[in-house]
Amino acid sequence: MPKATVRGESFFIALSTMLIILIGIGGYWSYSNITDTRRELEETKNASQKLSENLVQAQNENTDLVYRLQLETERNNSFANQINEIAGTVGVLDKLSKTDEELLQKYSKVYFLNEHYVPPKLTDIDKKYVYEKDRTLMIHSDVWPKLQSLLGATETDGSPLLISSSFRSFGEQSGLKSSYNLTYGAGTANQFSADQGYSEHQLGTTVDFTTEKIDGSFSLFKTTDAYKWLLRNAYKYGFILSYPEDNGYYQFEPWHWRYVGTALAKTLQEEGKYFYDLDQREIDKYLVNIFD
Repeated sequence: MPKATVRGESFFIALSTMLIILIGIGGYWSYSNITDTRRELEETKNASQKLSENLVQAQNENTDLVYRLQLETERNNSFANQINEIAGTVGVLDKLSKTDEELLQKYSKVYFLNEHYVPPKLTDIDKKYVYEKDRTLMIHSDVWPKLQSLLGATETDGSPLLISSSFRSFGEQSGLKSSYNLTYGAGTANQFSADQGYSEHQLGTTVDFTTEKIDGSFSLFKTTDAYKWLLRNAYKYGFILSYPEDNGYYQFEPWHWRYVGTALAKTLQEEGKYFYDLDQREIDKYLVNIFD
């Protein structure tokens, strides 16, 4: 065999061997890369799954925290409301303890006011509103601003009112009732005048109205525009008619008006009721706000 041929075959065998080796190396390298890629993908998948699990756990924990926070907020709000309610109750009780409990009692043959009772504060009524100018009439100091506003409104509306009587002490009521008994007889006097201790005038919150046009007459007062004005407007200032027609205590007294506070007066006006129609316990609810 010629040497050239032998050498060609040797070269071919060497080349083939080299190719086989290279293919083997390439195949190994490819397999190794695929294996690594698969491993990396698996690790990435596992990491992603773990991350998802951690995220779900974090979301659950966050939801739980939000729920706990909501519960705690509700508890705090409830506690705050309780504190405010207690504080409000304490405030009301304190205010009530400083308010004269006699002011809304039902007198007039029902409740007795002892001989030593005098309102804690009395104010002289402006003389221009007093029917008899030589007399000094007094009213409960906390009622006077309300009464003064009422009297001013009647002047503005063309139905000016005057005061013929206001605060009367236990002794003054006793003397007045005795004179009525002598003049009219006890039976008749009892129809229009309270015994001492049963008069609303002793509270200092009650007035008897009149006008110049009727010259101080009580019997004519129901015919006046001033009386009609009172029926429409007195409640706005906290005053109510104590003894309407057909009441069970005294004769009809259109001139006799008592201060009970705007809240109670408004309720009576809206419901078409009178003071003595109500149970005392219902009336007492208005005491704390009588001067508001």
